[in-house]
Amino acid sequence: MRVYGVVGWKNAGKTGLMERLVTEITGRGFSVSTVKHAHHSFDVDHPGKDSHRHRVAGAREVLLASRNRFALMHELQGEDEPTLDALLAKLAPVDLVLVEGYKRDGHAKVEAHRAETGNALIAPEDPTIKAIASDTPMTLDRPVFDLNDTSTIADFILAEVGL
Repeated sequence: MRVYGVVGWKNAGKTGLMERLVTEITGRGFSVSTVKHAHHSFDVDHPGKDSHRHRVAGAREVLLASRNRFALMHELQGEDEPTLDALLAKLAPVDLVLVEGYKRDGHAKVEAHRAETGNALIAPEDPTIKAIASDTPMTLDRPVFDLNDTSTIADFILAEVGL
């Protein structure tokens, strides 16, 4: 499976870049899935709904399905957080999986960077970051793209993964 990441510090523009890349790359006829790492607890379920009641009752997995989509919720119940590789193995085959976060994993990545956040770049210390998408010009030892030049960033990623 072809995997490419988007990393960066908080408010660097990762999610916006991911959204634009999915639109751009699927618009070119490729199938894309995404994986998003959350550093906090999250819930796709709501108290009082049947699926939430099933989980609270102790179900290990709850699969919620309709004619438009399904969602599988798996309660870890004390298990370690699954690795990115374990999560990727659960996905149906697609042309490309874009991963937001998982900056410490070994897959190739582009770093989103906004100068206004005041954060230092991750790239100088991380050889898995193959390019930077920034709102400010800079000179580095790898390509730097305008953060909003989605088409060029998509060209770079697709070339990197051989699509």
